[in-house]
Amino acid sequence: MKYISSQDTDFKAQLTALQAFETAQDPQVDAAVAAICADVQKRGDAAVIEYTNRFDHTQAQSMADLTLSQADLAAAFARLPADVQSALQTAAKRIESYHQHQKQQSWQYEDENGTLLGQQISALDRVGIYVPGGKAAYPSSVMMNAMPAHVAGVKEIIMVVPMPNGERNDIVLGAAYVAGVTQVFTIGGAQAVAALAYGTESIVQVDKITGPGNAYVAAAKRRVFGVVGIDMVAGPSEILVIADGTTPAKWVAMDLFSQSEHDEIAQAILITTDANYASEVEAQMQTLMKEMPRKAIIEASLANRGAIIQVQNLDEACEIANYLAPEHLELSVANPQEWAPKIRHAGAIFMGQYTSESLGDYCAGPNHVLPTSRTARFASPLGVYDFQKRSSLIQVSAEGAKQLGQIASILAHGEGLTAHACAAELRME
Repeated sequence: MKYISSQDTDFKAQLTALQAFETAQDPQVDAAVAAICADVQKRGDAAVIEYTNRFDHTQAQSMADLTLSQADLAAAFARLPADVQSALQTAAKRIESYHQHQKQQSWQYEDENGTLLGQQISALDRVGIYVPGGKAAYPSSVMMNAMPAHVAGVKEIIMVVPMPNGERNDIVLGAAYVAGVTQVFTIGGAQAVAALAYGTESIVQVDKITGPGNAYVAAAKRRVFGVVGIDMVAGPSEILVIADGTTPAKWVAMDLFSQSEHDEIAQAILITTDANYASEVEAQMQTLMKEMPRKAIIEASLANRGAIIQVQNLDEACEIANYLAPEHLELSVANPQEWAPKIRHAGAIFMGQYTSESLGDYCAGPNHVLPTSRTARFASPLGVYDFQKRSSLIQVSAEGAKQLGQIASILAHGEGLTAHACAAELRME
C-alpha cells in the first residue's frame, strides 16, 4: 500500500492521484451494449434468449426456461439449511424495519386565500432489480434492492439475475422469496437491462431499474435512462477507515480486506494519526493475507489503489474524508459520536470499533447500495424514496384565482405568452 503524509509538500497531488480512476465509458463496451439494446428492443424474447445462451452458456429454448415464479422461489427457500433461512429472515426484518422510517407521507395545507397546496406521494408501479451473478452469489443485494421497494408500496418487483450454465442458486432465490420479489428471470448483462427497460413479449416494461452490475450492465443502465429511471451507475467498491489507534489493528486490517476482496480495482484507505499504529495494521495485513482465499485479488487491489495516510489530528482526517467522499467510512475512534457530525460526504458511516462495514453489507439495516467514486458529495444510499415519487397538489379558490391571476397575468405578458395570461385573467372575472 502507498504511504503518504498530510505534511508532504505534494500531498494534494498525491491525494488526487489516489482518486484517479478511469470512469469514462469504454467505447467498445458502449458499442456492444448499444447493439444489444437495439436488438432486444427489436426482437424481444428471441434476442434475450440468444444472448443468454451465448454469454451464460445456457440452452434455453424459450423464456419459460428462464422464468421463475414465486412458487419456485418458495421451493428454493425450503431447500436451504435452517440457519441460512433464519439468517435471511432476520436480515430482512432488520432491513425492513430501518426502511420503514424512510417512508414519506402526502401532505397539504390551505393558504390565506383558501387555496389548497400540497404534495401527494405515490409508489412506482413496477420496478426491476438487477442482481449480479457468476463470480459470486449476492443474496444481500436481493434484499437491499427489493425490501425498500416493498416498503414503498411497489406492487411488482421483477428480478433479473444471471445463472451461468443454468445452475440456479438457492440462497439468491431464497432471498428473493423472503424479500417479496414478484417474478425472477434468470438473465443478466445488457440484454436483461434492455428487456426491463423496453419490455418484451414475456417481460413487462418497468418504471425503474436498480442494482449494481459489471461494465456492460452499467453502460446499459446509462443508455436506457430516460426510458426508465435508474438508481445510480456504481463504480468500484471503496472503504475508508479513520482510526485513532484504539481499535485492535487486526480488526482494521480485516476491514480493509473486506472491500479489497471484491475486485482488483476496489479501494481501501486507512487514515490514522499514529505512525506506529499504521505499522501494526500493515503487519497484521501481511499475516492475515496468507489466510485469505481471495489473496490475489486483495493484493492487487491494495497495490493498485490502496493507501495509508498519516495525519496530524482527527479534524484533518475528517476533512480528507470529506474530499474523498467514500462509499463506506469507518470512524474507528474512541468517541465516534463526537466526530460523525464533521463528516459531510460519505455513503454510510460506521461508528465505533465494533461496527465492521460487513455488518452493514448484510444485516445492520441501512441499505448497502451506496454512492461510489466521490458521488457521495451529491448522492445518497438507495432507499424507499427511490421507489416513491411526488406529485404537486394545487386547488385554487375563487379568491385565490383573483389574487394569483393578477400575478400570473403580469408575468405571462412579460414572457410574451398571451394564452397563459388570458387563462388566468378569465378566472379573475
